[in-house]
Amino acid sequence: MYNVHPLTENLTWIGASDRRLKLFENHFPLSNGVSYNSYFIDDGETAVLDTADDAVLTQYFENLVHVLAGRKLNYIIVQHMEPDHCAGLAALANKYPEAKIVVNNKTITFIKQFFPVATNWEDRFLSVKDGDTLQVGNTQLVFAMAPMVHWPEVMVTYDATHKILFSADAFGSFGALNGNILNSQCDMKANLNEYRRYYTNIVGKYGMQAASLLKKASQLEIKMICPLHGLILVEDFPFIIDKYTKWATYVPEEEGVLIAYASMYHHTENAADILATALDTHGVKNIAMYDVSNTDCAHLVAEAFRFSHIVLASPTYMNELYPQMAHFIASLKSHALKKRKLAVIGNGSWAPQATKVMLAELEPMKDIEILGSVEFLSAINEEKKAELEELASKIAATLS
Repeated sequence: MYNVHPLTENLTWIGASDRRLKLFENHFPLSNGVSYNSYFIDDGETAVLDTADDAVLTQYFENLVHVLAGRKLNYIIVQHMEPDHCAGLAALANKYPEAKIVVNNKTITFIKQFFPVATNWEDRFLSVKDGDTLQVGNTQLVFAMAPMVHWPEVMVTYDATHKILFSADAFGSFGALNGNILNSQCDMKANLNEYRRYYTNIVGKYGMQAASLLKKASQLEIKMICPLHGLILVEDFPFIIDKYTKWATYVPEEEGVLIAYASMYHHTENAADILATALDTHGVKNIAMYDVSNTDCAHLVAEAFRFSHIVLASPTYMNELYPQMAHFIASLKSHALKKRKLAVIGNGSWAPQATKVMLAELEPMKDIEILGSVEFLSAINEEKKAELEELASKIAATLS
């Protein structure tokens, strides 16, 4: 049975949610699934913006058939060719052979890679470039290229008639939609962690490109933002833009200290706890601690974008860095994190390497300041406790 949500007189949400999905991209843990948003314009002519993932295509087509009510589909607009948004494209194009397929030139390459049948669609492609317009009945659409947010062919669509931005993967979030689909109907701020985790892990590496898109969006009059995942945004735009601008420009969201530690037998954990207590004695109020073995790296990356200061604590393992810590640092580097102050704590019993390896891994990162390091053998003693307290004093002194 169809399940659609009218958004305006001429716009309907025709997507679906998948609450069974536990790993987004078979990689990022989900606690409440994810939504796949698709939109239908009905304003003298008809158009759909993107399809959906394989998992929800039955629901998607039931929704589309309902809103079309036997009419022709005039346009299929493809904003992003990642399979969670384009899995139904070939079936959609086959079901509605009269529909023009609105793309940009880079999109066509990907379409043919995913769907060999697309070699027969040459006369159906309507290729657009940055700034081009399309009239869908009474609605004027304007297209803006958004390469690497987060695929190279991404474009967003602005409904200039009704002041609606179809933002592709920008402004998206993890989490299924639970009946309320507007951020005016539920507390988006309570779910901010899922917005941060989505942005930082999916788009975070491409901050420059995301910032460019934000600049374009800031020049538009916008009454509604329709992303491909998560809530449709109709209010709190200053709050939303502020968060995304900070994430896109790597500006810390909060002044505070993230302590991420690896520990096999609690000794490195003990060092992290001593440092945290010392930070408290210096008046540091915003401290978060995570065991990297028990916290998914996607969550740690999001927290690294949130905090201004990061402390990494790890034992030596097989003459290298503890594997989960090595993975976390590699993720920070691959996401191009910058504008942070860091400190490291290393442990080893007979051949301590953790401190040296962490510092060597962090050294190539841009705009990163190392505040200090502490290395100890096996367990903390009074001398090393004093060094940790001194490191806490240095960290506290750099917090505003």
